[in-house]
Amino acid sequence: MAELFQFELVSPERQLLSEQVVEVIVPGTEGEFGVLKNHSPFMSTIKPGLLKVRKDGGVVEEYFVRGGFADVAPSGLTVLAEQAVRVADLDRAALAQQIRDAEEDLKDAKDDASRLKISDLLSQLNEVQNALIPA
Repeated sequence: MAELFQFELVSPERQLLSEQVVEVIVPGTEGEFGVLKNHSPFMSTIKPGLLKVRKDGGVVEEYFVRGGFADVAPSGLTVLAEQAVRVADLDRAALAQQIRDAEEDLKDAKDDASRLKISDLLSQLNEVQNALIPA
């Protein structure tokens, strides 16, 4: 039987998850990494992508996270995400509309700073949409 450890997933709006889990796969900026009980302590920034939580019994829940930090400590793993949404709760039609809006905003951008910011957002939204295709 796999050993459990404490996992916390927190966004600015609320705490999404706080429970004992078997494993968490995190989309780190330097690459995806997995955390199990007794993992060596470290911190990492995270990029937009899917965070996968394997619970006792083998059930896997997926969350879309957009940026933030992961802190692996002896007490467990804490992910402080800029945005976090359970994949099952995502509204695909709303996501498609956000992509269309961002594409239009990119066309209308007046300066390089605005274009870069909107381009980053568009890239993140497309990443979410691409991650949902197999679902």
